[in-house]
Amino acid sequence: MLRIAVPNKGSLSQGATDMLTEAGYRQRGSSRDLQSLDTVNGVEFFYLRPSDIATYVASGDLDLGITGQDLAVNSGEQVEEVLALGFGRSTFRYAARPGTVDTVKGLDGKRIATSFPGVVKSDLEKHGVQAGIVKLAGAVENAIALGVADAIADVVETGTTLKQAGLAVFGDPIMQSEAVLVRKAGNGQAPAVEQLLRRLRGVLVARSYVMLAYDVRAELLEAAVELTPGIESPTVSPLHREGWVAVQSMTERADLHRVMDALYEIGARGILASNIDACRL
Repeated sequence: MLRIAVPNKGSLSQGATDMLTEAGYRQRGSSRDLQSLDTVNGVEFFYLRPSDIATYVASGDLDLGITGQDLAVNSGEQVEEVLALGFGRSTFRYAARPGTVDTVKGLDGKRIATSFPGVVKSDLEKHGVQAGIVKLAGAVENAIALGVADAIADVVETGTTLKQAGLAVFGDPIMQSEAVLVRKAGNGQAPAVEQLLRRLRGVLVARSYVMLAYDVRAELLEAAVELTPGIESPTVSPLHREGWVAVQSMTERADLHRVMDALYEIGARGILASNIDACRL
């Protein structure tokens, strides 16, 4: 029985549950449930605090876990990434009052408030900077105004909250993070894990691609296929209408409308895009 940790709350929780459901795994019926058993697929899920997941995986008590890259690094536990999952993205930046600190080197000897001391410590060591780290549970943007820190390190999305607090970001991003599947460092890969990875990769592909179908005159086929090369090769079938063929091809969702317009311009018709619910490549 494969044992997997899943975030029980927070921004990672819904994304993890949605992805596992799309991959064909039974999830808990209530947010109060701490465990869920999927006997059909031979998996037991444990719903834990996201910040604790790396600890349980590193100890070997659980085989795998879904958590944030930032949380895994912050934990200091010996886990390794198996697969990036494409949701829960965030960016960590330094910020301070304008005119006080404007480079990472300028943090030397300063105090930095953060909810992710492990991430900050790792970055400071990389830059050879000696600074004090003030660990806070949240609302770190108030730390400078309250006199407990000279700078902060926090997740930055639009930067609006920082501006409201009179702060400005500086330096390169400390870290770009997203949800990842992790395992204990050095662990092998069991067949059940291989199946899980195939399913999750299938979800990632299904979310990124659509199935594009269209009709085109046979003499225009090569030009059309250049626009829709597919993952391996498009499927081409003759139509009852002489001189025409039907084409099906997996096309990147982000590029869909440009491709549809280009197909129409070269003479393709009946251009239809369909979502892909699941796939194995």
